[in-house]
Amino acid sequence: MSSNTENDKKVAQIDINLNVDFKKYFVLSEIDHKWGFVISDVGHCKVLPYSNYPPDGHPTSHMFSWDKGRVLNEYQLVLIMDGQGIYEGASTGAKNLNSGDAIILFPGEWHRYKPLKKMGWTEIWIGFYGEMADIVMQNSFFQKENPIVNNCSNILIRNLYSSIFQLAMDEPFGYQKTSSGLCLQLIAEIHNLQNKKNSIVGDDSNISKVKYLMNKNIDRSINLKNFCLNNGISYSKFRADFKYQTGLAPLQYFILLKIEKAKYLFKTTDLKAKQIAYQLGFSSEHYFCRLFKSKTGMTTKEFKENSSVIN
Repeated sequence: MSSNTENDKKVAQIDINLNVDFKKYFVLSEIDHKWGFVISDVGHCKVLPYSNYPPDGHPTSHMFSWDKGRVLNEYQLVLIMDGQGIYEGASTGAKNLNSGDAIILFPGEWHRYKPLKKMGWTEIWIGFYGEMADIVMQNSFFQKENPIVNNCSNILIRNLYSSIFQLAMDEPFGYQKTSSGLCLQLIAEIHNLQNKKNSIVGDDSNISKVKYLMNKNIDRSINLKNFCLNNGISYSKFRADFKYQTGLAPLQYFILLKIEKAKYLFKTTDLKAKQIAYQLGFSSEHYFCRLFKSKTGMTTKEFKENSSVIN
């Protein structure tokens, strides 16, 4: 791995607001690549007003000029800590960048970005790639057409960057695997922010209340329209927000909770399907068994027999 200078080691007492530039590009082994998620480079730099951009010191594969732009062979998460600038991508055209914005860069996607000349900025970044990274980044969670996520500079995200930088500086045993785990959490937090930016403040508490009621009343039905009426919210809006947050409509979510409870009862008791259906508030054994197979791929009898074999 690349060696650290004494100045780099000072930066390892990581405070990404320091006016000390830091960048590191890793030498990677075959074992690192087999993990499926590789951290390839990390860094942060402060660009002063009216200074050249990008600063020198990057390898040829990562350098670019505003005139030509560049295409990377990796993903990057770039966070603008302060300042303002502009981003332009092949799939987006020009976009303004403000303090706290994150840029998601995709391999094979032409792009360019720079701070406003009179303002400068501070940027931090992490580069990564691998089969697991492809699954997370390309499975409809992020799109090249929407590469900028606003208001990402919260404490949790900054701490995740800091932790990855610390590992990059010290390179303890297994640091690549640990760093990749932290980077996955960072991606998850940015994705959550991206999905949440259009939701209304207060929806989370109502959704949490309903989830609690579903778990508490798993053996009966819940009248969600009455819940919305009593809490002064529109049922259609609540249903849309619930599905936006969980990926499921409220009724489907409640049914899956019941199916999971049924699976637990099949594994841990001698109750028959008819008894479990009654215990979980299903209208009939036939309806319960039909739902169970559609959600698990097995009949209740097959699931019970399979669970017995495992036990």
